[in-house]
Amino acid sequence: MKTISKVSGNWPLVLGFWFMSLLSPLNLSAQNDSAKVITSSRMIGIGGTNILDTYLSAEHFKGAGMSFLATVERKRPYRRWSTLMEHEANLSLVHDRADSQKEMEGVYNFYWGKLYNWSLFNQRLTLQAGGLVNASLGFIYNTSNSNNPAQARAHLNVMPTAVASYRFTLFKKPMLVRYEVNLPLAGVMFSPNYGQSYYEIFSRGNYDHNCVFTTFVNAPEWRQILTLDANLKGSWMLRIGYLGNYQQYKVNQLKQHVYTHRLLIGFTKKFSIIPHRL
Repeated sequence: MKTISKVSGNWPLVLGFWFMSLLSPLNLSAQNDSAKVITSSRMIGIGGTNILDTYLSAEHFKGAGMSFLATVERKRPYRRWSTLMEHEANLSLVHDRADSQKEMEGVYNFYWGKLYNWSLFNQRLTLQAGGLVNASLGFIYNTSNSNNPAQARAHLNVMPTAVASYRFTLFKKPMLVRYEVNLPLAGVMFSPNYGQSYYEIFSRGNYDHNCVFTTFVNAPEWRQILTLDANLKGSWMLRIGYLGNYQQYKVNQLKQHVYTHRLLIGFTKKFSIIPHRL
């Protein structure tokens, strides 16, 4: 009788524990839904570069270059959309066919966008589609020119994007192969006009159609990334791959193309961030 009276006397506390036990699965699912799964990679690459810029020279220039590529993808477990962010920096040294002229090219590209995700074959195959905004800033410098030795590169572009990733096992190790392709849609870029000097643009303020609207017609571009991840230990993976970035412009009676091919190597880490709830 004393035991029953103790329990009946503490019935508000018992009901409270019972109510919290009912809510605990909901709290766990809410935390899982608010958690972020982050895949981050850092890679360096070396390879060939091909440059033509008729503002500086009518010659084609070829040489070698180095690139740095960092990617971060964020996704919540039970949501279809993910956020992709990429930093790409490139530096190249090239020369003409006679090896009498040299050019230096450098550019930084920032990509940010959203991708919609589909999972197939028991989540072994993941397909993603969406778009990225690309902000690009760089230069091309001709060491032989005394008049107009450099060309500025500035471009803002919207790029439809598709990604395919496939998980498999090789030699009892988890592997992931991933392919990403970016294509241009529309944007805006800076370009001097034919025969116009930078002195006229910036010192005298003579604007001559220097802000140009671009599409896939006058500024075609094709960027692709193919990588293979091999599990090392825990959440760390070794990543090897290929980066090809082929940019062309034909505006203001000037032509420019910069083709880069890079063999990549680096590391990838996947982790989760779960926010604390009071």
